[in-house]
Amino acid sequence: MISVVIPALNAEARIAECLNALVPATVAELVREVIVVDGGSADNTREIADGFGARVLASPPGRGGQLSEGAREAKGDWLLFLHADTALEEGWEKEARAFIETAPDKAAVFTLQFDAKGFAPDVVAAGAMARTRVFKTPYGDQGLLISKKLYKEAGGYADLPLMEDVDFIRRLIRMKGRSVLRVLNAKAVTSAERYERDGYARRVLKNLWTLTRYTFGASPEELAKVYHRSKQAS
Repeated sequence: MISVVIPALNAEARIAECLNALVPATVAELVREVIVVDGGSADNTREIADGFGARVLASPPGRGGQLSEGAREAKGDWLLFLHADTALEEGWEKEARAFIETAPDKAAVFTLQFDAKGFAPDVVAAGAMARTRVFKTPYGDQGLLISKKLYKEAGGYADLPLMEDVDFIRRLIRMKGRSVLRVLNAKAVTSAERYERDGYARRVLKNLWTLTRYTFGASPEELAKVYHRSKQAS
């Protein structure tokens, strides 16, 4: 029923955990296939994905393009988009199945949680969930479960170097209204590496500044250049 699409680039440190969390749903015949779209990894990402039985596709780097490529190749009636450094918590498939059966005209994201313990990661995750519920602006770290039909109606992911998740959700909401997006209780446990590296407060401000600039017209290409420069500097 579900095709899982995972964009990846040099993701060997976390992708096994991501894929392992999908095994119970595959055994239960909820997940039909797992597609890993690799953007040219120089590590063992492709080999690890292949070892889990995933279908591995090659694509130019760029998460928007990788997501789009995976969706084009997917055979399932439903699509689950996941980042390679995100693992769904045990039992997620039960809630996902119930959602599919009761809300076929809606899309859903998961509840964000970081893989780090402490006050800062908990506060940042809580803030992200408040933003998601109030403003309907989830990030890709929370995953996205959506029927292929609705995905195509909304135009699919654009081939953008950054902000592809925000761009797609905005188009989806403009088309169907804010009620189209549901939040599942199951956790999407994502890597806190960027926050640990940059500092939680600094990273949150950086994300908000990037989102603000995008909202007021900055191009994803321009934002991506700044993002990658700051990443290299850190």
